[in-house]
Amino acid sequence: MPNVIPAALHRALLPLAHRLRHRWRQLARIPIAGVSVVLVNAEGAILLLRHSYGPAVWALPGGGLKRGEDPAECARREVQEELGITLDKVHAFATLEEELSGAPHTAHLFSATATAEPVPDGREILEARFFAPQALPDALGDTTRRRLAAWRERGGA
Repeated sequence: MPNVIPAALHRALLPLAHRLRHRWRQLARIPIAGVSVVLVNAEGAILLLRHSYGPAVWALPGGGLKRGEDPAECARREVQEELGITLDKVHAFATLEEELSGAPHTAHLFSATATAEPVPDGREILEARFFAPQALPDALGDTTRRRLAAWRERGGA
């Protein structure tokens, strides 16, 4: 889909949209689903990113699952949209039932290998960097910590 809103305006509106969506989910409690991708490079470093909205923490690539969308296809789409990386193979390693934004949430977790350097979209994603597994930044979100713990439990670094 073409970006019809200039990037600077898009970035300025995302925090407001995020707060409104968070509040709506708290009130409506409609079950939602999404994906997260643990993306590693050839050296085993983990890709983390910083969003232009929400808490100022490092997070995994991912996003919301569209109605009828296959979770693996969603993982590929989100990584392509956010970082410009095309993933040939993604490996499902867990599904978590949790509460996110005050609503029931199903998180489909995937792992993949990045064969290209990330290029943040400059709208939703401001920064993307690879970190050695033993040198992850302190500013990790709780959601990211849970997903990385599930990945490690299933044989990740």
